[in-house]
Amino acid sequence: MVELRIAKKVKEALENGQPVVALESTVIAHGLPYPHNVETAKLLEDICAENGVVPATIGVLKGEIIVGMTQEEINEMLNDEPLKIGTREIPYVVAMKKSAATTVSATMRIAKMAGIDVFATGGIGGVHVGDWDVSQDITEMAKTDLVVVSAGCKSILDVKKTVEFMETFQILVLGYRTDKFPIFYEGLSSFALEHVVQQPDEVAKIYLTKKELGIEGAVLVANPIPQEYAIEESEVQKYIEQALKECEEKGITGKQVTPYILSRVAELSNYKTLRANIELLKNNVRLACQIAKEIVNLKVQG
Repeated sequence: MVELRIAKKVKEALENGQPVVALESTVIAHGLPYPHNVETAKLLEDICAENGVVPATIGVLKGEIIVGMTQEEINEMLNDEPLKIGTREIPYVVAMKKSAATTVSATMRIAKMAGIDVFATGGIGGVHVGDWDVSQDITEMAKTDLVVVSAGCKSILDVKKTVEFMETFQILVLGYRTDKFPIFYEGLSSFALEHVVQQPDEVAKIYLTKKELGIEGAVLVANPIPQEYAIEESEVQKYIEQALKECEEKGITGKQVTPYILSRVAELSNYKTLRANIELLKNNVRLACQIAKEIVNLKVQG
């Protein structure tokens, strides 16, 4: 029988009604270069602890799904050439005893299986430019009840179609103190959001109301990067275009495109994008902690 291995601290927090925030492992394995990835993983967990929230980094180690990975387990996963997986690949890596880093979709599904309500990530996947390529993140958000805190999507995607797809799939998007959809480390796009919230407790109320009504799907909290860390879209676009051209020349496709582009853009920008990436992750985790605590408070109030 396949079971999740939930870390003791996470299990106790969930049983005692304490706030927990899920964290993905793909940002560690594929989103950031070494040693920034390991340092950032610890930093995000420390931010949770400082805010009175239990962090639950999710990943798969030699076929075992772990909710609340230790630093040792993270290092072991990284040394085992982990695959990058969405929800559909979970059975494969478990059955074949492989190690894997979970993307937004896989982290969401596992977090929900564990009973976690809030998940903090960097940017969600969406609709790619060019050939038909739509991330599993969208279909997972359409059916899994969870609060997902994200700095929008990466500008390497087709932002307009990504926003439209989320509307089609009935994903509730809440702009956190903004009426424009954010685009990762560039700040805000020109695409308007219909629904805006100002405080974490508003997100908590909307999420719990959605659950009470039996309306499935995630609440995506679009949380822009702090303005002081944002990078001009035109500057980033220049780096992205060069990286995309290199992808075409090297025959890089599918799931390998985003990690390559993020890594190459970091190099081309003299690691300015890397610093911005880390800052937006920290910003999202802080907000996720506040929302998780508000959800717990509302549940206690009944």
